[in-house]
Amino acid sequence: MAYNFGLTAHDYAKYRAGFPDEFFERVFNERIVKAGDSLVDLGTGTGTLARGFASRGCKAIGVDIASQLLEQARDLSIQQELEVEFRFAKAEESGLPDSAFDVVSAGQCWHWFDRPRAAAEVMRLLKPNGKALIAHFDWLPLDDNVVDVTEKLIQKFNPAWYERFGNKTGIYSDWFRDLGEAGFESIESFTFDLDVPYTADAWRGRIRASSGVGASLSDEEVGRFDSELKSLLGVFEQAAVKPEAALQPVLNIPHRVFVVHARKPNSIL
Repeated sequence: MAYNFGLTAHDYAKYRAGFPDEFFERVFNERIVKAGDSLVDLGTGTGTLARGFASRGCKAIGVDIASQLLEQARDLSIQQELEVEFRFAKAEESGLPDSAFDVVSAGQCWHWFDRPRAAAEVMRLLKPNGKALIAHFDWLPLDDNVVDVTEKLIQKFNPAWYERFGNKTGIYSDWFRDLGEAGFESIESFTFDLDVPYTADAWRGRIRASSGVGASLSDEEVGRFDSELKSLLGVFEQAAVKPEAALQPVLNIPHRVFVVHARKPNSIL
């Protein structure tokens, strides 16, 4: 099945908020990334990681093959008054110089790459002792929660997506092997969970921007899917708490942050 995130560019920019502040606090506190680092973000999409790191003092370049998403990334950077360079290129062939960067990151995208080639490209781009950082921020389908109900609806419309991506735990053990076989050292990881508040309308937008819906279904199918999801969410809205002064009830969606990071050796024999 082909996936085209360019088709989701508007919803992607509006509803896929990207990694939470807690992620950035953790990677900076653990000195995986430091202010002043030169950083390449592969598969940058709308630049959520690149912009997040740039806003915290890094010199960031974002790389992606979806030109529509890169346009959104540039617009968002301008709105935030951030200087981020965005390049149209493959993660496996970025065209950037050898041994030039302190950090190479990949957020919510490593599974889309030719992983051995991408790991070799990360190794090529990094300075000696530079850091590779692969991160995910996934919703968690727990029995009969909003995510579970949503994923089962995606399964109805797109069974191939569900078979590959549905009902996951947000832990990616294969990424350790990818980094190890590429020659990285000091491979470590961490995870933590948090709830992300969404209104029902925002959750529908977030799902339309996903690979299983907007990036792979026809416009007609997306419309029918969205209509059914709206009906299903009504039950959860009735049970949800409506914050003071809010126009809609808030659905707290459980998510998991997963990070694996590693160091390029000081010298490679």
